[in-house]
Formats: sequence, C-alpha cells, structure tokens
Amino acid sequence: MSRPSIQLSRSLLESLYQKYNRLCFVHPDPIEKLYTYDRLEDREIAAWIAASLAYGRVHQILKSIGIVLHLMGDSPYQYLREATAGEFRHDYSHFVHRFATGAHIAGLMDGLKGLNLEYGTLGECFHSGIAKQDTNVLPALGRLIDRIYDRVSGDPGHLLPRPERGSACKRLNLFLRWMVRQDRVDPGGWEAVSAAKLIVPLDTHMLLIGQMAGMTSRRQGDMRAALEMTEKFKMFSPNDPVRYDFALTRIGILGDPEFNELRDWNEEKAEISFP
Repeated sequence: MSRPSIQLSRSLLESLYQKYNRLCFVHPDPIEKLYTYDRLEDREIAAWIAASLAYGRVHQILKSIGIVLHLMGDSPYQYLREATAGEFRHDYSHFVHRFATGAHIAGLMDGLKGLNLEYGTLGECFHSGIAKQDTNVLPALGRLIDRIYDRVSGDPGHLLPRPERGSACKRLNLFLRWMVRQDRVDPGGWEAVSAAKLIVPLDTHMLLIGQMAGMTSRRQGDMRAALEMTEKFKMFSPNDPVRYDFALTRIGILGDPEFNELRDWNEEKAEISFP
C-alpha cells in the first residue's frame, strides 16, 4: 500500500490555526500546566519540567508533571534557589515517569538551580547564548545545555539531551515554542528571542505530516528532518515557522476531515524511526 499525500497551503494552515489554536482544545496537553504561573521566572521552570516529561501517554505525562510541580510549591523558581541537592534527591526519591527516576529529576534541578543562581533566569542565560549570525536556536540551545551540565552534580540522564548528537530534541524545541511564542495557546515571555529562529518540535505525528506533504524525505525523525521541515514551514510563515505546530498536533488527537488520509495512515506503515 503506497503512502497517500496531503497538500498543505497557507490558507489551509491558517484555517487550522484559527480553528484549533484555542484554549478549549488544550486539554490534554502538558502546556496546560503552565497557565497557573503568572511570574515568568516560575513559568519557565514549570515549562522546562513539563517539556522534559512530555513523552509517553498523555494522561501519565500530566500526572507526572503535576507531582513534580506540586512538590515545588507555589513558586518553582524559589524552590530551586532555596533547596539543596540533597533535598532534591529526598523530595523526588520515589518519583518515576517511564524511564525517568527521582535521581534524574534531582540531577536536572541541580543544574537548573546553578544556572539560575548565576544568570538570574533561564531566559537571561538562553538569550546571552544567542549570536546575531545564528539562523536558528540550535547553537544557543547547545550552549544552554552545556551550561546546565557544567552545574550538574547528579545525573539528569535522558531528561537533558545534547543537541549536537543529532536527535530532533522535540522536548527542548517544545519548551522554546512555549516560552518564545505568545498567542491564545502559547504563553510566551521570552520577548528577546525571535520566533523566526524556532525549530519545529518533531515527533512521529509531525514527521508523518512532513513525509506526506513532501516537506522531508527522511525516514528518521532527527534534527536534520526537523530543520528541513522548519525551512518548509517558513514558506508559509517566515517569521513564525512553528505557528501551526499546536493546531497540527490537534489533528492527531481529534482528527479533521481535511486530513482523512493522515487519520487512516499509521506510524507502522510510515516506517518512521527516531534516534
């Protein structure tokens, strides 16, 4: 059975954006955990935790994020600055989310704590790592991860991937989408970072769309595929290439008559793999 194709156009994508990019379609999605934080310094910590755990079944994702944030109290930012590495390990000693353990969470928080103490916020650190010649956020993302690792005393494991190893870094790019973009769904806050430099948060659903729409010929969901698709999305939205990301993910959850072919085609037939 040959793979069907889909035709994307700016008018179709805009129609999907206006239809689905609304708060009523957010649940269930990890981004909903960010809306309770009015202070940017709290929201960026909550967003990092939420994005780091955004893999697996969505209801388990929401449960796990809720557990971590609950133990951080009303201010994740203040919790990070005041708690010690030993307290991180103690507070999350019983935490498990698929491959993530409490030790991984503690290691991640230790690195984020050190970075916050030095730079003030994650946003300040990230922005300081952006060079004018950078065409996208990938170099700055690599610099941010390096700085976090420099301050880690534990082991964050897979919760802190290194972009230079070639993976699509879907969770890191999802975090950046939440923090940089601002509309009815994405809360934003990092105004110093241009949305034009964002990279598509590539998962199996988005890669399938990219393959069927001729945006990438790659079978592997790696950073090269993510960059290829980002460049194609710039043809529709040059200053905001991830503008349609949330709406297109709703297609995978809710289905849409414009995408019957996508609904009927599953990941096994698409022969998709991720590094």
